[in-house]
Amino acid sequence: MNNFLKVSLLAAAVAVGLTACQKDEAPAAKNAEVKAEASKPAEAPKADAKSFEEQSGYAIGLSMGRYIANTLERQQELGIKLDNAVILKGVTDGLDKKADMKDEEIQKVLQAYDAKINELTKSKADQDAQDNLKKGEEFLATNLKKEGIKSTESGLQYQVEKMGDGAKPKATDVVKVHYTGTLIDGTKFDSSVDRGEPATFPLNQVIPGWTEGVQLMPVGSKFKFFLPSKLAYGEHGAGSIPANAVLEFDVELLAIEKPAAEGDAAKADAAAKQ
Repeated sequence: MNNFLKVSLLAAAVAVGLTACQKDEAPAAKNAEVKAEASKPAEAPKADAKSFEEQSGYAIGLSMGRYIANTLERQQELGIKLDNAVILKGVTDGLDKKADMKDEEIQKVLQAYDAKINELTKSKADQDAQDNLKKGEEFLATNLKKEGIKSTESGLQYQVEKMGDGAKPKATDVVKVHYTGTLIDGTKFDSSVDRGEPATFPLNQVIPGWTEGVQLMPVGSKFKFFLPSKLAYGEHGAGSIPANAVLEFDVELLAIEKPAAEGDAAKADAAAKQ
């Protein structure tokens, strides 16, 4: 949510002004030299034809313009549509050190703008969460009808792709696994396989669906899990994982690694404090 609020309207206006100049629109500069330059077709600066100041100015403006353009694009998805001509007028007035608003009015308007973005962002997030919950429930209901899909009392669904012949871990064990996690639309959000390094962690310190599901696997097994959101990251989501998202995991249990004995852990802790 805060990503919408990091850039002020003035910064956005500057970015739009620069973009407009690059597209041969009316230039937003106050001196004749800059106006003449802005009226030319936009070209990438050449090292042998541009001064240090020109190259630096172009690079700074282009970087800022791209960043702000992305921010404004996300805001437009919320229903906020700013008029480029009005923004350009604000930029020009700012460069000419004149204004149709007092500083107090500018601050009040920008605060109201931020509040509106907050309101719309929250509303969209709430709607997305409800949509994800419905889609997830429909997906799990359909998925459970497929051949080979089993379900536990908690609602965890799984499919055995390979049954190993090793021991099954307990919740208090440390396990080593390879896994790939995706959303139900196929979007991959994490993979130890892609990193080329197995993950090792205490089984009782991960999301509930993992704690329950991996205990069903003998070492050497490969299972596919389908986690309802309540067994994953719930209504808040996490990082790139949306709120109320059903998650799919391909998991291979490589080994069970017992946690360190209490005495050894105490010694290690004491040594770390010295």
